[in-house]
Amino acid sequence: MATTVMHGRRRGQTKDAKPPAGHLQSGPPAPGLMLPDGTDLRQVTVISKDDWNRIHRNLNRKQIEEERIKKIKDEKEMIRSHSKDMVKNWTNTIAGQRQKKLEARAIREAKEEEERVQIDIEEAKFQAAKRKDAIEKAKTQQYYQTDRVKGFHGALMLTEVLKEREAQIELKHLKEQASDGKDQEWLAKAHREYEEGIKQDQRKAVIRYQEKRDNASFQQAQVHEHIKTNITAEVDDRKEGEELKKLAIQYEIEKKRLEDIRRNEVIVNMAENMKQMEDVKKMRDIQKEQEEEEDEECRIFAAAKRKMVKLRAEKEKQLHREKQQRLEKIRDRLGAQMKQKVDDEDDRIRRAVEESEGKFAKEDAAKNAKTHKMLAEIAVHRNYQLRQAEEREIEERAKELEMLRVRREADAVFQRNEEEKVQRRFQEAKNLQGFHQAQGGERSQKEVAARQEQLAQDKKNMELLAVEEQQFQEYASKVIGHCEKGGRNVYPLRKAAREGAGGGLGPIFEGKGGIRPSYMVSDQSGVQMPNYQRETTNETKRSIYGNGRTDKRLGFVWQLQKRV
Repeated sequence: MATTVMHGRRRGQTKDAKPPAGHLQSGPPAPGLMLPDGTDLRQVTVISKDDWNRIHRNLNRKQIEEERIKKIKDEKEMIRSHSKDMVKNWTNTIAGQRQKKLEARAIREAKEEEERVQIDIEEAKFQAAKRKDAIEKAKTQQYYQTDRVKGFHGALMLTEVLKEREAQIELKHLKEQASDGKDQEWLAKAHREYEEGIKQDQRKAVIRYQEKRDNASFQQAQVHEHIKTNITAEVDDRKEGEELKKLAIQYEIEKKRLEDIRRNEVIVNMAENMKQMEDVKKMRDIQKEQEEEEDEECRIFAAAKRKMVKLRAEKEKQLHREKQQRLEKIRDRLGAQMKQKVDDEDDRIRRAVEESEGKFAKEDAAKNAKTHKMLAEIAVHRNYQLRQAEEREIEERAKELEMLRVRREADAVFQRNEEEKVQRRFQEAKNLQGFHQAQGGERSQKEVAARQEQLAQDKKNMELLAVEEQQFQEYASKVIGHCEKGGRNVYPLRKAAREGAGGGLGPIFEGKGGIRPSYMVSDQSGVQMPNYQRETTNETKRSIYGNGRTDKRLGFVWQLQKRV
């Protein structure tokens, strides 16, 4: 059968539309109507290109619209950028003139920055030179502040003083030689100057007296004015004091009133707090009483119920006795009446008695049944309470056993923790011992290194001291040569410039930096011992120690002089 292919849009069909005659809805398709992927060509709809484009536009309408808007924006942005590129180099526009000014300003600022950089470089060089000069000056001043150089400068000053003293002595001799025969003239001139001075002192005394008198009168007027001013100030102070006193009284009144208000507020607040505390205490007491009453009710319930049952049984027995007594009374009354009434009333009385007895019997049976039922309920409740007590006892026992198990486990955990703690402490002590050993070795190494460093430092110090001694000797030789050329006494300079720092008279210690210490005798005089050695000293040594060179002393005690 040929397959029908539908072109274009499908038209709707009614629900009760039936397939055409001869159309098969199911069954295997004919050969050539199935694609390799399993598509049945009978179920394929063929549409035109326009319909396909229309469907595609409807499905992608939003994306197409966004692309169109983006394309329009891109075109506008391209036109705007093209316009900016065209006009950015124009110099006859405001923006072009502004751009030209900015470029000129950038060029000017770059040139000024280069000039400032050059100035900064020159200033840095100048400051470096100044710093170098200042450092050299500081080093020179620091060198001049050393004790050795200060002592040498002191000797130089002594040399200058000696030179000045010699010049003054020579000048004095010259003045004495020139002033022979002129003493009388100088004496007359001194007498005239003395008389003129006396007259001038008298004139100055008169002027001082006049000024003193004027000053006294001015001071008297000033004293009167001060008295008036003090009186006025005293009156004003008194008035001000009275006003301040009034203000102080008013302040005290206001302060007292405020304190009363605060005190009343405190009392009221305290009363309210006490009342609130009492209310809270009452509420707690009431709550406690309620809890105690509830507990008491729970405890009294069983005893009260048993007592009530007992009282009810006694009450029933008493009621039964009273009923029997009433029946006896009724029988007696009826017997008396029966004697008085006719015989036909015996049956009625008997029936009445039987009815009354039956009624009382039914009531007694109902009461007995009710009593038995209540006793049964009490027994059931008692058994239930006993079972509850046993269950609670079993639960408490189980809880105690569980608590005992938990305590045993806690004890085991505690014991393990203690053992671990002991092991940890042992390990920490072992680590600490190792650390102490390592620290001791490190300390020993540090001490050795410090000793080596100290020795190296001492060696450097010795070298520096030798350099300083050489520099000092060069400086001292130059100064001594200059002073010798100037005709000055250079003995103090030579004494101060001799080798060995310290300024003492003892021998030079080569191993101690070449210092020259001072020594004192061992008696109370404390004078410094000399350092010279003559032939008598050598003769004394030869007589004591024999011939040969020796360094042994003659029994003197040499002590370093303490310098203040």
